[in-house]
Amino acid sequence: MGVPLDAAALDTIFRTARTFNGYTDAPVSADDIRAIYDLLKMGPTATNQHPARFIWCLSQPAKDRLAELASGSNGPKIRAAPASVIIGMDRDFHEHLPQLFPHTDARSWFPDPEKRAVSAFRNSSLQGAYFIIAARALGFDTGPMSGFDNDKVDAAFFADTPQVKSNFIATFGIGDPATLFARLPRPEFDQFNTIA
Repeated sequence: MGVPLDAAALDTIFRTARTFNGYTDAPVSADDIRAIYDLLKMGPTATNQHPARFIWCLSQPAKDRLAELASGSNGPKIRAAPASVIIGMDRDFHEHLPQLFPHTDARSWFPDPEKRAVSAFRNSSLQGAYFIIAARALGFDTGPMSGFDNDKVDAAFFADTPQVKSNFIATFGIGDPATLFARLPRPEFDQFNTIA
């Protein structure tokens, strides 16, 4: 059994954490990215399928290329951020199950491409959420977004792996508090919850 986190840790990950629109000049390194990944990969996915495929944009040319495919104010946010990540989803994730779920023939459980696509979307979304939590746990801030042209991002970044499609993207780094808006309302328990 795990040990409950203290109040400061819960604040860092959830209660006082925010979605940032801008960042300080503090850099994000390849070692930072590896540390984030080494945490997020521990989050559960169905049949340990790990369908997420991450493209980490650290260089300015990579960020500029991604920014050109974003909509509205997202482009400037991507260009100015220390780092961005594309969370993709491999619709042929089942090909890796002999390695990731080796105790039975789980690959044979996914013959239907449409059902694989649904599973890839669901579980890569989970992994994207694990990215946010892992980044926050390591002292980084994030700005997840869905305002971009998926088809153009897929063509620009996943052309060599056509079975991989983009899910969502996020900027990350050390957040600049001056770029925050007031926190939006959160629903109380009784509004959207039922105990059966």
